[in-house]
Amino acid sequence: MQDIDRLAAVIRDERPWGGFERFTLNEPSTVKIIEVLPGERLSLQRHEHRDELWVALDPGCVFEVDGQRVEPEVGERILIRRGQTHRLSSSGPATRILEIAFGHFDEDDIERLEDAYGRS
Repeated sequence: MQDIDRLAAVIRDERPWGGFERFTLNEPSTVKIIEVLPGERLSLQRHEHRDELWVALDPGCVFEVDGQRVEPEVGERILIRRGQTHRLSSSGPATRILEIAFGHFDEDDIERLEDAYGRS
């Protein structure tokens, strides 16, 4: 995985009770939890106006970025810069990711390069 802490300025703050990670502070962002059904995949796509941070919430996620395929551990993160091709899929079980989009978010900013559902 990429050095996400350096790329996206993730801040770790230690407290007496544990701590937290801050992913964004006072900047435009959109936060989603994306669910992928067993064995399904999203379109191969890219965006012009936003970066995306993906965090694996369940086992079975498959991240594909610029042709590199990674099966992350739960909690593992990857930063996808605007313009990079990417796809999310499931290696078998239903799975979820946390997605934080940085920049202007608009569903029309999706350029689909391949799509199993006839949307490209």
